[in-house]
Amino acid sequence: MAFFRFFRPLGLAAAMLAAIVAPAAAEKVLRVVQHSDLKILDPIWSTAYIVRNHGYLIYDTLLAQDAKLQPQPQMAEFWKTSDDGLVTTIKLRDGLMWHDGKPVTSDDCVASLKRWSARDSMGQKLNEVLAEYKIVDDKTFQIVLKKPFGALIDALSKQSGVPPFIMPKRVAETDPFKQITETIGSGPFMFKADEWKPGEKVVYVKNPNYKPRAEPASGLAGGKVALVDRVEMIWIPDAQTQVNALQAGELDMIESVPHDLLPLVEKDPNIRTIKSSGAFQYTFRPNWLIKPFDNPKIREAAMIAMSQGDFLKAAVGDARYYASCKALFTCGTPLATDAGMKDMLNGDSARAAALLKEAGYDGTPVVILQPTDLAVLANLAPVAKSQLERAGFKVDVQAMDWQTMVGRVVKKGPASEGGWNAYLTAWAQVDILNPMTMAFLAANCDKARPGWPCDAAMERLRDDYAVATTPEARFKAAEAAQVLNARIVTQIPLGEFWNVTAVRSNIVTGDTSSMVTVYWGVDKK
Repeated sequence: MAFFRFFRPLGLAAAMLAAIVAPAAAEKVLRVVQHSDLKILDPIWSTAYIVRNHGYLIYDTLLAQDAKLQPQPQMAEFWKTSDDGLVTTIKLRDGLMWHDGKPVTSDDCVASLKRWSARDSMGQKLNEVLAEYKIVDDKTFQIVLKKPFGALIDALSKQSGVPPFIMPKRVAETDPFKQITETIGSGPFMFKADEWKPGEKVVYVKNPNYKPRAEPASGLAGGKVALVDRVEMIWIPDAQTQVNALQAGELDMIESVPHDLLPLVEKDPNIRTIKSSGAFQYTFRPNWLIKPFDNPKIREAAMIAMSQGDFLKAAVGDARYYASCKALFTCGTPLATDAGMKDMLNGDSARAAALLKEAGYDGTPVVILQPTDLAVLANLAPVAKSQLERAGFKVDVQAMDWQTMVGRVVKKGPASEGGWNAYLTAWAQVDILNPMTMAFLAANCDKARPGWPCDAAMERLRDDYAVATTPEARFKAAEAAQVLNARIVTQIPLGEFWNVTAVRSNIVTGDTSSMVTVYWGVDKK
């Protein structure tokens, strides 16, 4: 999520910008700075939002959620589920083509769903009840279950984390634990591999053969109409230089403006700001595999030692854009509750120290990874260090850029061999609304996301949520999962904040109801 500050001389940065933004004269080019540089291209392998944003430009999904979070057909012409809930038939709409001109087939979809479900927390639950994928014809296939899975359509239409992007069969057959080497989709834009320069820019061009749906865009559903010929994601590490370039008209958009620079942006009459439609949640992710967080009492001590306010003030600062919230599934939502959390996150260092002593903490350093190039995350690790040290932890903060951290967190070995004990990140509200979508809550051991929590009771509660058919039953399962998390600590929620995007006044942004940054429906006057 968000941004950064390497302070390089403005003259050099301006020269760099001028060197990489020279489009063809007749093209309509949208120049944006996203929250991070793009170095990984596989949106199934990584949950980083920059990789997800890349995915939505070039890939498409079978279903998509509209502005009201209701699933709608996208690549699908329709879906139909049998009365017993065991067979869901999906038929593809006409006109779907890969960027190389070949048609999208049912085989492509099945191979893509198999790869996605090996990595995604909801997909993994689907696999537990899956009987088979059955090909009916080139444009029709079925998902056949051993028992009903109430979350199937929600899973197929999930917006973020690991969306179920559809790829060509030959690409989708790549081992899900290895990165793809070919980047080709069927979406509204095409990736220009020959112009990709990590650390400088990423280029996408309009797909002339894409046929949008007829419905108006709503959320991530409806017609994905590309109104610009070319999207250039330009990476400028220095946040102040980003703002200077936006004010000078050299950029059209900054996806996430550091909150401390908002006063400068807000007073410019040629720029408008857009507050994210939902909140983001800060979270502390412990590594269960190695000392000291292999001990649940030590993880619990960390949660007791922390207090949300210091994190929010250090990382955001502007009280208009943050709020304390102990609800694991975020505040103001149907599953919001403080159950199990009243005695947590109060900064009680004395109580945390007593629990550390009881747990037999031996002084093993906690290695916390700090992404220095994302302003909205950069100040979190020092706060965690301060709060944990007051409770008696020894802490080693190791600084690096975000993409280096993304590559490091997959390593399971000890910190001395390139591993880690904890890192802090942020999740969009749309990713963490319930026990099924919340990737960090999945406690299925080696199949879990880095941090690798392993707890059978949590998995049973997630199963309970998946099969619940009433709001009351879902709330009960979610509340129980939150209470259990306060004891086993798969993650520590550290409060909420809202992202702010800045655009030039001549940029028409279209529907902004989705928390995912997309560029269809965006025009440049």
